[in-house]
Amino acid sequence: MKKILLAYDSGEPARRALETAGELARAFHAPLSVVSVVPEGAGRPVGDPREDASAHARELQEAKRLLAEMGLQVELLEPSGDPARRIEQIAEEGGFDTIVLGSGGGGSIDRAHQGSVSRHVVAHASATVVVAR
Repeated sequence: MKKILLAYDSGEPARRALETAGELARAFHAPLSVVSVVPEGAGRPVGDPREDASAHARELQEAKRLLAEMGLQVELLEPSGDPARRIEQIAEEGGFDTIVLGSGGGGSIDRAHQGSVSRHVVAHASATVVVAR
């Protein structure tokens, strides 16, 4: 593992992914970047908190703080678009050889959304994908 991308949204599966990514970054002395994609597009409920860019900025700062507690410095990325496709694109363009993300979520809608993101990334990314459960 030479360069790790962590997809983070502050849910419980993402926290497990954060711990996993932090452990991998330390073990392999690999740089770690954290991405929180601000969703865009049809099919999103009006008022969905995942649409709020400020919520994603807070998530990134939370991840930065938690990883700093593990002794890691990270790069923060806050793109917008379709989360699954943007994670895949960022990994490809950024030369990341490993992607770490969570699977599942709090409620059934979150589980369906996160599950679809993780399934897409596993199926389409050219990098190794680690899914924390």
